[in-house]
Amino acid sequence: MANLNGIICIHKPQDFTSFDVVAKMRGIAQTRKAGHAGTLDPMATGVLPIFFGNATKACDIMPDDTKCYIADFRLGIQTDTYDIWGKEISNQQSSVTLRQIEDKLNLFRGKISQVPPMYSAVQVNGQRLYDIARQGLTVERKARTVTVDSLKLLAFDEKNQCGKLEISCSKGTYIRSICHDLGQELGCGATMTGLVRTRAGVFTLDDCITLEQAQQCADKQDFSAVLLDTEKIFDRLPKIKLNEIQSRKFINGMRLDLNRVYHTENSGFHAVFDNRKRFMGLASLDFDKMELVIEKMFLERESF
Repeated sequence: MANLNGIICIHKPQDFTSFDVVAKMRGIAQTRKAGHAGTLDPMATGVLPIFFGNATKACDIMPDDTKCYIADFRLGIQTDTYDIWGKEISNQQSSVTLRQIEDKLNLFRGKISQVPPMYSAVQVNGQRLYDIARQGLTVERKARTVTVDSLKLLAFDEKNQCGKLEISCSKGTYIRSICHDLGQELGCGATMTGLVRTRAGVFTLDDCITLEQAQQCADKQDFSAVLLDTEKIFDRLPKIKLNEIQSRKFINGMRLDLNRVYHTENSGFHAVFDNRKRFMGLASLDFDKMELVIEKMFLERESF
C-alpha cells in the first residue's frame, strides 16, 4: 500500500485510549508514521484526527485548537475520577431545579480557573497525576486558566437529576472538572456520565469514519475517499502563492525576498502554495530582513 500523507478522522470508540486508536490505524494503514492531535479519555468518544506521513508535522501546530463536546452529567454523585467510571465517593439525594443550574453556569463561561483532576495526564514534579492517584495519594494541583467560549444546558431531567451540556472550549480544558465543579457550586456534587467530542479544530463528526470503515478502505487498498489534505488544518491562515522559481527555492530551504512575494501584513504563520497550487508548508514573515522564512515543510522535495 502506498505511503499515506494526510489526515483520517476517526470516531473514537469507548474504552479505547487515543494511543490505542493510533496503534490500530498504524496496523490498518500499514505504516509506522502516524500520530494524533488532542487526546481523548478512554471513556470518551468522538473526533480524533489521525495524522499520517508528512502530516504528522502538524500534530502540535494546529492553529485552531478549539474543542466542542456534548457531556452528560448526574447530580448527587461524586467519584474520584470525576466521571461515572471512577470509585464512588458520595451519593446523596438532590433536588436541583433547571433554573438553579442555569444560574450557576455563568461561573464557567469565559476565562475560568480550573484545577485538573487527580486522574489526568498533568505532571507534578515529573509524575503524571494519574500515576500518583493510582497509589491512593492526592497532591496539590495548581489551577490553570482555560477558556470556555460557549456553555449551554441542552437538557435537564429534574426527576432523575441528570442533564446534558454543550461546551466549546480551549485546549487543556477538563470537561470532567466542569461537571464536578458545577456539582460543588450546587452543593450536591456531580459526576460526568458520558462525553462525545463533536469538533476538534476544523474537524467535525461529519469528517469521521469508524475503525471498521478504515479497515474496509485498507481491504480495498484505497483511502482516497477518507484521507483529508493536510492543508485543511490551515484553511483560515493567510495564503502565499509562489511562482515556479520561488517554489524551487522554497522547497530547497531558501529564504525569499518579501518584496518579490505577494503577502499580507499579518503576523504569524502563512500557508504557502507552489505554482501548481500544491500546499508546500508554513512560513513566517521577517519584516526586519524582508524575508519569507520557512517554518514547516510538508511537500516532499522529490515531488519537484
